[in-house]
Amino acid sequence: MNVVILAAGMGKRMQSALPKVLHPLAGKPLLQHVLDTARSLSAGRLCVIYGHGSAAVQALLAKQPEQVATALQEKQLGTGHAVMQGLSELDDQVPTLILYGDVPLTTTASLQALIAAAGNDKLGILTVEQDDPTGLGRIVRENGHIVRIVEQKDATEAERAIKEINSGIMVVPTLRLKQWLGAIRNDNAQGEYYLTDIVALAVADDVPVVSAQPSAQWEVAGVNSKVQLAELERIHQRNIANQLLERGVTLLDPARIDVRGELICGRDVTIDVGCVFEGKVELADGVHIGAHSVIVNARILAGAQIKPFCHIEEAVVGDASIIGPYARLRPGTVLAEDVHVGNFVEIKNGQVAAHSKANHLAYIGDATIGSRVNIGAGTITCNYDGANKFRTVIEDDAFIGSDSQLVAPVTVGKGATLGAGTTLTKNAPAGKLTVSRPRQVTIENWTRPVKIKK
Repeated sequence: MNVVILAAGMGKRMQSALPKVLHPLAGKPLLQHVLDTARSLSAGRLCVIYGHGSAAVQALLAKQPEQVATALQEKQLGTGHAVMQGLSELDDQVPTLILYGDVPLTTTASLQALIAAAGNDKLGILTVEQDDPTGLGRIVRENGHIVRIVEQKDATEAERAIKEINSGIMVVPTLRLKQWLGAIRNDNAQGEYYLTDIVALAVADDVPVVSAQPSAQWEVAGVNSKVQLAELERIHQRNIANQLLERGVTLLDPARIDVRGELICGRDVTIDVGCVFEGKVELADGVHIGAHSVIVNARILAGAQIKPFCHIEEAVVGDASIIGPYARLRPGTVLAEDVHVGNFVEIKNGQVAAHSKANHLAYIGDATIGSRVNIGAGTITCNYDGANKFRTVIEDDAFIGSDSQLVAPVTVGKGATLGAGTTLTKNAPAGKLTVSRPRQVTIENWTRPVKIKK
């Protein structure tokens, strides 16, 4: 099967320099949604018709795992004209499916139903009935058979009363498509070459015109404005939420979750309100995600608790660990089981072994931390000298007193203790107390300065 995706429109109503088909829905460009759906159909040839914002669209296509053919529509002269630009890329021996880069949520199942209905020799149209079809092309039937599609501006009063509309998505025998596109004219209210005009030509050639219907109207909803984009975003997110609920995930409010990628959940997972998941996120059995947390490309293992307002990116949180509130785990962080990371603690590229804890106000960067280590409040690993990064090693059972600075590269030995306020520039020996603060002094006869009245 050939697939042609029309993606040349400017999208003036988006009020943006970004081409319409590149605006994100669920964190992914509209066009990427359509490309992914096309690949799910095992398309033999895939061609994208581009126009406005050509450089940005081509940049997206260059990142695809498989090569995508392209064709430029320099002047926007209608949907029929757009498809004409890609005809040379098509295999004449298989049908052609026509999709739209600004219609992102059509499901694979609905397209497969359309493809099955059309077979190899019929023209198939994905249609849907809408309570308010204003502005959309109407499906005109005679004795139940589709005979033509009429656009709103060209429709009679009786035709405008028709509720069944054309989604624009079609399957067409490719040789017939080339023949009919060569015959369409632009003598209409818009002065454009309508792809829909091939329907009447098919009827005239005694080619059956059949239809299939999607499971919901949102499958064929297009994006022409930020309002429509926002509406589709919420529909899509609610669909994802419903899928999670069906799999046994507890969502405290299904209307307040955003999944911008792939979210994989085990059994008895609970997600509080306002959480955002980006990239690929895995939540194992019994995980609890607190309100307003952001989790990006991360794995949260069984029984872990993420308290509210945490940010976790490209990290692994071990079984039964407790994170937050207000904690940040940056890329390269790997926590073993039963690790506690408390409020206003940041870990970057740090590996923390089982049963260790940093409960408040600490920065742990480029560090390897053993088991049963206590990191006191205000502790930082000084991993950067302004030019290079260095690593800190804290071995098992060490105790790091509050307000300590560990100037890497440095090692704290097994069972060592750093007194509060220590600035460590040399290795701390195992099992011993290391302190670097000066001797405490009390100044006699000292008085606090008094503010001078003006």
